[in-house]
Amino acid sequence: MPSHLRPLAGLAAIVAVGALVLTGCASAAGSDTPAASAAPGDAAAFPVTFDHVYGETTIEAAPERIATWGWGATDAVLALGIVPVAISSMDYGGGEDRITPWVEDAIEELGGEKPAILDNATYELSVEELLAADPDVLIAPYSGLTQEEYDAVTKAGIPVVAPEEALWSTPWRDVITETGKALGLEPEAERLVADLDAQVKDAAAAHPEFAGTSIAYIDDDVDTLYLYLPSDPRVEILQDLGFVSPPSVTDLDTGEGTFYTTVSYESLDRIDAQVLFTQDEQQASLDDFLASDRGRLIPAVQTGAVAAIVGEENVAAVSPTALSLPWLLPTMVEKLATATATATSGAQG
Repeated sequence: MPSHLRPLAGLAAIVAVGALVLTGCASAAGSDTPAASAAPGDAAAFPVTFDHVYGETTIEAAPERIATWGWGATDAVLALGIVPVAISSMDYGGGEDRITPWVEDAIEELGGEKPAILDNATYELSVEELLAADPDVLIAPYSGLTQEEYDAVTKAGIPVVAPEEALWSTPWRDVITETGKALGLEPEAERLVADLDAQVKDAAAAHPEFAGTSIAYIDDDVDTLYLYLPSDPRVEILQDLGFVSPPSVTDLDTGEGTFYTTVSYESLDRIDAQVLFTQDEQQASLDDFLASDRGRLIPAVQTGAVAAIVGEENVAAVSPTALSLPWLLPTMVEKLATATATATSGAQG
């Protein structure tokens, strides 16, 4: 299960990574698939080899027709100046066209053709759909790609960048650097990560009040309350901004998940963070929770120190990628600043 969706259920411009010259590459003869729009990588960087959960993959030469699968890879390819020929659908946060707004912005900015959309509604890769796009490589480092799917794609002669150690577990920064390596753009990928880290660092510097403030990240969904752990990349961003996880977060961990735990309503009063970070697709349902007897068991709800991300697109964007992080970061910081001010004024009062 992807961490940007629930167990969950669920940029106005592209990040600059240096001057990349875009070249349009013609479609294969007789093909109706989109033409590649690529910034060819350093030929001297190839061949490159990846170790992953299914063994080893070697990419012999710089690929031009890129397909992506899972979360974050599409964003990384676009941020590195290339429009993929095929991408996985974003059925949460992607709207009617199943493409997230930050990805749409990037495709428009690069001037490339809209990629073929690979149906990701059930997290099952259609190898037939993928092959129809005639890709040179499939980049899927943060995905649920199965052994059967991997075998089918590689049997068709397409190298696959699969998850490093476990499905849905590759750190978001590694998604970017692995993508850069696959494209022969490793230095550009490293600069991209550094730029993203600098954006978070600058936001933290602008809000010194975040430093040392305790925070808990929850999601109330259909009578189940999820508490996200420090291993979750979204919590990591909050920590990068200066927030800390109180002992209660790890104390409540039942070990049922790698990045989250569920909390019974009888234990909600133990979530004793100064600030509560949460999310909801609808403002009305968020308001209902915050006003409910169970919601008000959480101390930060009682003080009003709640930073909430609302709307499906925004909720999807909380999980960091090369494009979603800068797209949502200003909104996150604004809401966190308001909640922290509330927590601070309550403590002083």
